[in-house]
Amino acid sequence: MNLHKEAKLNHLSFPTTDVAETAVFFEKYLGCEVVVAGEHRLLKRNGFDIVLEHVTEETPVWPKNFHFGFEVASVDDLHTLHDEFMKGGVQMETGVFNNTRGSRFFCRAPGGLLIEVNTRADMQEQWRKLF
Repeated sequence: MNLHKEAKLNHLSFPTTDVAETAVFFEKYLGCEVVVAGEHRLLKRNGFDIVLEHVTEETPVWPKNFHFGFEVASVDDLHTLHDEFMKGGVQMETGVFNNTRGSRFFCRAPGGLLIEVNTRADMQEQWRKLF
């Protein structure tokens, strides 16, 4: 048995000073199921968990380019989600743009975590072999 190849990534854990607000963001905009676990929240989605850990110190400071991404099926879906974020008052970092790997936009979840939402539907041919 090759255990290091069989082990799967099962969760990421992020600190936040406002667990409830951050959980609502992920539930409302990214389709996560929220499970309360004391002061923390588990965000369940497609067999993967994001753990929101309550911290009482200052708001976490994330490295400049640290982010995680969600992918949608089409450019229309991407624009629809971007519009929902805008109407909901989400802190937007960019508009929708294409950088040859597909279209995307960046925003911030409550607590400052950078989120990328992208689609590969319109990526240029040279990238298709990588995805």
